[in-house]
This record gives sequence, C-alpha cells and structure tokens, in this order.
Amino acid sequence: ETSVPYCTGKALDVLRHGDGPTAFATAIGFVCLASASSSLFAGCRGSLFTFIMARLTLRTRDRLFSGLVHQDLAFFQQTTAADLASRLATDVPLASRVVPFSVNIALRNLGKVLGLSAFMLALSPRLTLLALLEVPLAIVARKIYNARYQMLQQAVLDATAGTGMVVQEAISSIETVRAFAGEEEEERRYGQALTKMLGLRDQRDMEKAIFLLIRRALQLAVQALVLYCGHQQLREGTLTAGGLIAFILYQNNAGSSVQALAYAYGDLLSNVAAAHKIFDYLDREPAVGTGGTSEPATLQGHVTFQHVSFAYPTRPEHLVLQDVSFELRPGEVTALAGLNGSGKSTCAGLLQRFYEPTAGEVLLDGVPLRDYKHRYLHHQVALVGQEPVLFSGSIRDNIAYGLEDCREEEIIAAAEAAGALDFISALDQGFDTDVGERGDQLSAGQKQRVAIARALVRCPTVLILDEATSALDGDGDVPLQQWVQSGGDRTVLLITHHPRMLEKADRVVVLEHGTVAEMGTPAELAACGGPYSRLLQR
Repeated sequence: ETSVPYCTGKALDVLRHGDGPTAFATAIGFVCLASASSSLFAGCRGSLFTFIMARLTLRTRDRLFSGLVHQDLAFFQQTTAADLASRLATDVPLASRVVPFSVNIALRNLGKVLGLSAFMLALSPRLTLLALLEVPLAIVARKIYNARYQMLQQAVLDATAGTGMVVQEAISSIETVRAFAGEEEEERRYGQALTKMLGLRDQRDMEKAIFLLIRRALQLAVQALVLYCGHQQLREGTLTAGGLIAFILYQNNAGSSVQALAYAYGDLLSNVAAAHKIFDYLDREPAVGTGGTSEPATLQGHVTFQHVSFAYPTRPEHLVLQDVSFELRPGEVTALAGLNGSGKSTCAGLLQRFYEPTAGEVLLDGVPLRDYKHRYLHHQVALVGQEPVLFSGSIRDNIAYGLEDCREEEIIAAAEAAGALDFISALDQGFDTDVGERGDQLSAGQKQRVAIARALVRCPTVLILDEATSALDGDGDVPLQQWVQSGGDRTVLLITHHPRMLEKADRVVVLEHGTVAEMGTPAELAACGGPYSRLLQR
C-alpha cells in the first residue's frame, strides 16, 4: 500500500516528460498492481480479525458467566442482576475488541507510518522533518484528551448499567408496580437514568469533537508549511513535480495513519474501561470457596452448630446469630421457631453453606462443611425455601434440576410425595408442561410443590424445610408430612410458624434475637410457659 503514491508520482513524471505511451502504461500497471495487492491483503486481514473477535467474545462471555455463577451469595447481594447482565451484553463485546480490532488497526497503521516515512525520507528529508513536527504536538494533545476520555467512558458504562437496573427492577416487580400505581414513578426513574446517561455521553462526545477540531487544525497548518517549502524545492530544482505530489500523498496517508493510531488508542482506552470491570469479576475469588474434597460413601446426617456467630457481609457490625449451639440428629425432625428476624433462615443458609460463619463452626458428621465436595454437599443437603424459584422449561426439567441421571420413576415418586402428582397429571402435557419464566405459568402452591419435589427426588440425608408449605391450602402439607415421618434416618430441619407442623417435630429450638432461648420437645416447651408458649399463643 505504501508504494501506491510513489508509483503515482512516477506516472505523473512520465506523463509530464512525454516518455511515450509504453512507459506511461507500465507506470499505470504498477499503480494498479499495488492497489489490487493492497485491497486483497486488507480483505484477508479484516476477515481474520473479525473471525477472531467473534470467538473471543463468545469465550469471554462463557468464562465470565462461569465465574459469576460460582461467586458467593454476598457478591450477589452487593451487585445487581441488571449490572451483571449489562456487563455480559455490553462490556464483553467492547473488551473483546481490544486484540482483534484495536491491535489490528494499531499494527496495520504503525507499519504504514514506518513504510510511508521511509518513502518520504527518500523523496525529501527536509519536508519529512517538517511533516514530523505534527507528531509531538499531537501526542501532547492526545495525552490530555485520553485522561478525560477514559474517565468519562467508565462513567457512561456505569450509567448504562444503571438504566438496565431500573428496567430489570420494574419488569420483575410489575405486580407491585401495578398494585401501587407506580407506573409514572418508574417512568420518572427510567427517564432520570436515561438523562444521566445522555448527559455523560454528550459531555464525552463534545470533548471528542473539540479534540478533533484541534487535531485537524494542527494537521492543516503542517500541510500548508510543507506545501510552501515544497514550492521552494521545486524552484531550486531539488524536487520534481511528481515527487512533490507523491510526497503530499504520502503525507496525507501518513496523517491518516497517525490519526487512525490515535483513534485505535482511544478505542483501546474505551475497551480497557469495559475490560477493567470484567477482569475484576474474573479475578475475584469467592469468599465461600468450593475446594472441598471429602465425599464419604455413607453419611449419617448428624449436624452440629458449634458456638456459631454470624453477620451478613453487607452489615458486618450487626450479628444476626450470637454463640448459637444445637444439634440436628439423624432420624429426627428438629424445628426452629422464633419471631421474624430471630435468625432461623440464617441457620438454614449456613447449613447450605451460602455463607461462612463469622465465628464457630457448622459440622456435618463431625466434619466442617467447607471440607465436603461442593456437588456432594448439595446433593446430601437439600433446601426448600419459602419463595421457590423455578426455571423456564418443563416440570420434569425443574424436578430433575442439577441431576444428570434421574429416572422417570424417581421424578414421579418425588412429585407424589410432594403432593404435586395430581395437578401435574391434570395438565395437558403433564411433566412436559412449560412452567414459563420463573414458573409464572403455575400458581404459588403449584410452584411450591414442584420445588418440594425437586428436593425430595435427591433423597437427601439432610432436608431443610424453610416455611416450605406456606403457600399450600388446608391439608396440602399432609403428603409432605407423611414423607418426612417415613424418612427413617433422614435428618430434617423444619422452619415454620404453623403450630400443627411444630407439634410433629421431635425437638424444637427457639431463637430470640439471634440466640438460643430454649430447646426441648414440643410438649415440654409448651408446658414451661416460656418463649415457645408465647409463640403458640400468637
């Protein structure tokens, strides 16, 4: 590509000196050959880097998502889902452009500048030095601009993620929005987020326009100086007309290449701003690791809370549990009772190893939970929460979620034990019925039964029921009670406000303000007239 202006200048000199049609045709042939070669090489190079960029984007998204789903729950409490979705959808493509796009442009134009400079020096060293005056001035202007641009670009990316957060909250909570006539409030919030993003973008683009204006004015001033000095060399006879035209073409190409290098550097800064957040996520080690290796062939299911204290990472100064000690024995149903906020669900979360205790230890068969293999632990310890979450897909897929080889008879048995088989059988597509996004095609009670079946199909050694029957009507929890009572040596932790369920427990642990207030059998505690009795009276 760098030879095209040189061949063009030679062709003009041939035409000016009247060397004949053959010499002129030869010169034009060299121009065409150089142009065709340049176009072919540019097309191959562009296709290669586009191919690389598409695969790099896919691989980066895959690695980022893999890293995110392995993070601890504290990370997700501090980072919104909309922000993470924005990083995956917007920031990853920007970051993936660094190597295949920015580096491609940088290497191409750096090679052009070096080649063009060599031709320019061969034509006129004096004019080359004058043309190079532009470089240090452009570097200073670019350095000042880049510092501002990187800061504004990061602010734009954060503001874009903020708009996504407003949309995600409004859509995922649309029933609450509708119930409180909050449509106009959500419109106002989204409008404010868009206005903030637009203001930052306008500021970024305005500063870019000013920089480009200064950059172009500098370029024109240097070109005018080169023309003036080139005219002097023509009069002196040290440069031909074709040589001057070739030099001007080289100078324009070199200026365009330097400008492209500057653009590539600015684009690189933009991409680095996006990549910075992504690499932070990729490099982040979860506070609750999954590196345990213990995987015993048999597990009794003896759980011990040993002087456990805990504070959530978002509020480290507030202890939710303080020196809590109790046991869950195989073959027994142990109920956790207490008012809202007493720490019952926190105990369930610690037993599921969603968090690490601030102090103390949670043991399973005398072994700290962290020592167990991650998949093994969550196969042996199953949780059914108060607000079950289903995934888009069939009922069968949701019941067998996380299990690779789950037989049809096991799924049916779990659905029957959860009291879900009757309503599933009544559906047109049975177990193949699509539950919709987050299970929205099912009622609250149906979702809860499917979630119970999802836990029961694992035949867990330790089963945690955290208000697991709150959405069931009347005697809807009878099948689950029967399954629990026929569980043999299974360990069951029951968290409930229902007196009927509490009476089925072998032992009750009562929590007050994050401490164990009393424990014993339901009959013993009811006769004592203590906190448990007061809970029953409520």
